[in-house]
Amino acid sequence: MTAGLLGRKIGMTTVIGDKGVVEPVTVVKAGPCVVLQVKDAKTDGYDAIQLGFEDVKPHRSTKPLIGHAAKAGTGPKRASGEIRLAEPATAGPGDVVTVEAFASDEAIYVDVTGETKGRGFAGVMKRHNFGGKEASHGVERKHRSPGSIGGHANLGLGRGVKKGKRMAGHMGCVNRTIMALKVVSVDVDNDLMLIRGSVPGANGSLVTIRSTKKVGRNTV
Repeated sequence: MTAGLLGRKIGMTTVIGDKGVVEPVTVVKAGPCVVLQVKDAKTDGYDAIQLGFEDVKPHRSTKPLIGHAAKAGTGPKRASGEIRLAEPATAGPGDVVTVEAFASDEAIYVDVTGETKGRGFAGVMKRHNFGGKEASHGVERKHRSPGSIGGHANLGLGRGVKKGKRMAGHMGCVNRTIMALKVVSVDVDNDLMLIRGSVPGANGSLVTIRSTKKVGRNTV
């Protein structure tokens, strides 16, 4: 079964490896998660398990979610997520999945999904990495402006700004996945994972950890 967990990002720190190399790592409190539902290819068209993370008081949940969790013999959860599987699940409703699933003597790589930090309304230089205009003599005070936005109208494509034009607007608060991150160490007693590199989201935000689907240069 493909390993997967829900967790909460704690923050970043550094660790010193066996060869004395300092590595930046992200500390994630992963699990324990309860299996709320098991899906299979016969009834649902694909194999997956639904995990619940962190207990929540019933009055802060809803009756449908309380009843759904009760079928697995547990209480309502603060967050839930689905982990797709390449083969039928070996776990059943009510089983607990811990960070021990990622504890191994061999190198393990994971894909981490989270919601990026919200940046509010951002200009084109911050949002799309535009270079801006010159700041030399004679240039108006529009150094951070996007420049012309209606150039396509002269190419026979109609009037106005075309859909998909890179402009200022809301930035952040979107789901992003960072693939093939190495698991540096696992603390089974405290349900902690140290993952090399940065993961999406602010400290304290929810993240989903899955066994990587991408095998490349940095996973060998």
